[in-house]
Amino acid sequence: MPEMLDLKTEAGKTKIKDFTELVVWQKAHQLVLEVYRITRTFPEEERYGITSQMRRAAVSIAANVAEGFKRRGLKVKIQSYSISQGSLEEVKYYLILAKDLGYLKDNEKLLDLCDQGGRLLTALIISIRNA
Repeated sequence: MPEMLDLKTEAGKTKIKDFTELVVWQKAHQLVLEVYRITRTFPEEERYGITSQMRRAAVSIAANVAEGFKRRGLKVKIQSYSISQGSLEEVKYYLILAKDLGYLKDNEKLLDLCDQGGRLLTALIISIRNA
């Protein structure tokens, strides 16, 4: 994962120039990679079921953070980040389902990563609303 860059503006605030510098995107991307890794072990019969759904939802988290980063209006930025939150909750459900179906022995690490991402998304939305 790329480290957060310390880019300073004249006011002394950190200026992020690319979505990949956002910690929330970095966590989301890490989650996507983990979801792809674990779903490789799912039964072939789930190829178009939970495997596909979980992957799409995970990718949606990171993709909507990236999209929201470039959006101009505050309302549309928040909307993109809110879509990410919804996709994050969807991934959490699929992790619970996969464990209950016996496809995963332990989902705690991934659920923790989801919780971290959720807190970061919430903080990002709050900071935009207060801007």
